[in-house]
Amino acid sequence: MEGERDVKASHKTNSKSGLDVRMLHPQISPNFLDNSHEWRRIFAEAWGTFLLVMVATGANVVAVKSNGAVTLGMAVVAPGLMVMAIIYFMGTVSGAHLNPAVTLAFALRKNFPWRRVPGYIFAQIIGGIAAAFILKTLFGTIGDLGATVPGKEVKNLTALAIEIVLTAGLVNTILGTASGARNIGTNGAIAVGGYIALAGLWAAPISGASMNPIRSFAPDFVRGDLTSTWIYIIGPVIGALIGVVFEWILKGKATATGSIAAQGTIRN
Repeated sequence: MEGERDVKASHKTNSKSGLDVRMLHPQISPNFLDNSHEWRRIFAEAWGTFLLVMVATGANVVAVKSNGAVTLGMAVVAPGLMVMAIIYFMGTVSGAHLNPAVTLAFALRKNFPWRRVPGYIFAQIIGGIAAAFILKTLFGTIGDLGATVPGKEVKNLTALAIEIVLTAGLVNTILGTASGARNIGTNGAIAVGGYIALAGLWAAPISGASMNPIRSFAPDFVRGDLTSTWIYIIGPVIGALIGVVFEWILKGKATATGSIAAQGTIRN
């Protein structure tokens, strides 16, 4: 019995000692600028953008292929749900930008290093084009490969204005939910995914509610029609700039928490 008491006492002491060590030596913050993990981040952006474009454009393709089994409401909600899932499963790897406008916004906000911007955008382009190419291989160019175009009798400038406004709101949502520790992860995924779905529900008939240059460029490039692509490049870029300015007005300088959300939390 005495030996048993000694073992329990020793275990209790060791546990307390381990707790003291953890308190005295807190977990070291990850080095977000460590190049050894950049390939993982690049892969994450390519894979995440592939999934987003596959769902966003594929929903329209399948809607035509199935004679309307996929409704407009389903088609515009699907990308929001996909983005939500992506933020959950790989947001900590790359920040889950999935969108050149978002990468640009994070860099302008000083949450993301400019030297990493080209790699992220390149990965997004590759992922988006790969998704559009696979859809074309499987279904041909039905439904214009899910391309975003101005709605019937909607002028180009009207569609451009809508894309600017929608993207400004999206960027504000992303930057805003990345600026406080409580808003990273669960809350951020719900807010961003919810915004994308909501924007699509009311604005898809006007502009397609793209808010993402790659989501629009990829199907246009693969189907060989770049007539209206400029709307979905210029609009989101201008919208991102406005969103960054509004975020500064609302919350001032960038936060360390925002940098964590933008760059991921991969550890050595």
